[in-house]
Amino acid sequence: MAGTALIFFSAIVTSLSYTYYLSSNLPKGIYRLTSLLPIFFLLTILPLLLSSAVATAVATFFLTWLTNSKLLLFAFDHGPLSSTKSLIQFIAIASLPAKIKPQIFNPKLNKSRVNLGIESLVFPLLINFAYNHKHDLNPHVLLILYCFLIFILIDLLVFVSNGVVRAVAGLELEPPSDEPYLSTSLQDFWGRRWNLMVTNSLRYTVYKPVKSVFPAKEWATVPAVMATFLVSGLMHELLFYYVARVSPTWEMTSFFVLHGICLVVELKVKRLVAGKLELPAVVARLLTVGFMFLTSFLLFFPPLIKSGADVKVLEEFKLFIDYVKTMVDVAAVTAVATVSGGDGGWLHEKSSRQG
Repeated sequence: MAGTALIFFSAIVTSLSYTYYLSSNLPKGIYRLTSLLPIFFLLTILPLLLSSAVATAVATFFLTWLTNSKLLLFAFDHGPLSSTKSLIQFIAIASLPAKIKPQIFNPKLNKSRVNLGIESLVFPLLINFAYNHKHDLNPHVLLILYCFLIFILIDLLVFVSNGVVRAVAGLELEPPSDEPYLSTSLQDFWGRRWNLMVTNSLRYTVYKPVKSVFPAKEWATVPAVMATFLVSGLMHELLFYYVARVSPTWEMTSFFVLHGICLVVELKVKRLVAGKLELPAVVARLLTVGFMFLTSFLLFFPPLIKSGADVKVLEEFKLFIDYVKTMVDVAAVTAVATVSGGDGGWLHEKSSRQG
């Protein structure tokens, strides 16, 4: 396992160093893009080296999806990699899901940090509960639990990545999401609140390029939205294939295509009723979150459960949590023993002096 990890990280550092020193000196456009083709291929197949379901999912999300997206933008001198000032900064921003924050005061940042602190405490409790009671829970309750676990996991992954980038590159970064459970519409959920790193990536690599192709700007939104959700669906399908190593059922792609269609309809309806009808925020939130749960129950989670990928992921997280708990217990016992030993020596020395 150590050898695989060394090969894995060496491949990342080498490929991104090649990009920084060689590709960046080529003219933007076709020449730089051509030089990056072997890197795209490498980052696409690299997660297949890993045997852990969690590690494979994280590597596919970080490298195959997000890093390749950033490099695609970099080929045309766009995106966060175009303004990096050092190799370390380039590697950190390229390989981790971090979005640089504009230099303005963001009142939501501190709130986000508090939420992430709570999530880091809740996540292991939910993992333990799901692992121990999976077969006893109502299927719908279990799926709701999975929704919360995915939401918290993505938040924590991006938060940790932000911490690494902040430490090595000295950059201030945006929070990973903005309370998606308060979304009042699909546009609000997908465009402004959920998994902002992926949203930003899809906006610049798919949505804007597709929209620019169509001269009729009024209708250009439709193919742009549909293309964005189709690409998102296919990337999720690839991620699931890498984790479960089973043939795709295309249910995940259907989930995202359905949401793309519903979002297009929502945008058109909003234009028609603008200034005439507006749902109360509470009702809008219930409808939006309810729709997210319902569609994920029907299309997103079934392939995960049928393949047993959910069980594999729960088992790996449970092993990791138990390992951390054991290390904490050992550290606590060692600390107590050290303190007790120190006190004992002090008392023995004091008794000797009195004698």
